[in-house]
Amino acid sequence: MEQKASTSSKKNQILIAIIVALLVAMGIAAYFIFNQKSQLEEMQQVNEISKQQLEDEYASIDTQYEGFKISIKNDSLLQQLSNEQAKVQRLREELRTVKATDKAEISRLTNELASLRKILKSYIAQIDSLNRANEKLTKEKEEITNKYQETTRTLNQVSQEKANLNEKVTRAAKLDATAISVRATNLKGKDQKKIKKVEQLIVSFTVTKNITAEPGERTIYVRIMKPDDDVLVKNRANTFPYENGNIQYSIKRVIEYGGEEVNVSLFWKVEEFLMPGTYRVDIFADGNRIGSKSFSLEK
Repeated sequence: MEQKASTSSKKNQILIAIIVALLVAMGIAAYFIFNQKSQLEEMQQVNEISKQQLEDEYASIDTQYEGFKISIKNDSLLQQLSNEQAKVQRLREELRTVKATDKAEISRLTNELASLRKILKSYIAQIDSLNRANEKLTKEKEEITNKYQETTRTLNQVSQEKANLNEKVTRAAKLDATAISVRATNLKGKDQKKIKKVEQLIVSFTVTKNITAEPGERTIYVRIMKPDDDVLVKNRANTFPYENGNIQYSIKRVIEYGGEEVNVSLFWKVEEFLMPGTYRVDIFADGNRIGSKSFSLEK
């Protein structure tokens, strides 16, 4: 009886030991399983973070290319930048669809990124070189523009001074008619008071001395203006140039002028009706009006 009890006790002890061993083994297995799951989750997070960082770098390169395209004016370089940007965008789209756990693709795209960085670096150097060259050209252009403007100002000043000098010379050389008189006479030269007896008008004046005037022949034009501002003319085609146009004259005469005073008289034969009122005589030479005189004829 005691022997049976002892045998039963041993069996129970063995069973308990086995159960304890199983529980310990299950605990150890559960620990390892939990630990492996945690490691897998941690690795998944690391992979996701790495992929996101990779996407951010692709986006950064894409943005840099876009910025370069805005400031670049060189058509050839602009086309190259567009091609490289298109490649970046294609790889960026591939990365977006790749799983974070696909180590082979992630590695390939990481290597592609390294190549893209090198290419981008070369373009940055090229663009910097172009910018420096453009800055130099801009500076040179500004210097040339400043010199041109300075030269233009100097030329304008010289031209203005020359024009002023020419104007002074022209004014100094201009002839002048003084002592202007108009007589209303008959054909014998006797003064007439009544307008109906006037047969001619005698216009007399003196061309003053002017040593700066060029010597030579001068054509003197006289315009006799009636009270109604019409011009006394024998032929409407009798004109001379004045102030960018042509105007009619009544009488003309060619004189020889040598810088000294010249007395001039011109005669107008009255063959038309003369109205009473105030008349005016204007005298011209060398395209200038050199004298004027008003006179009256009474009824």
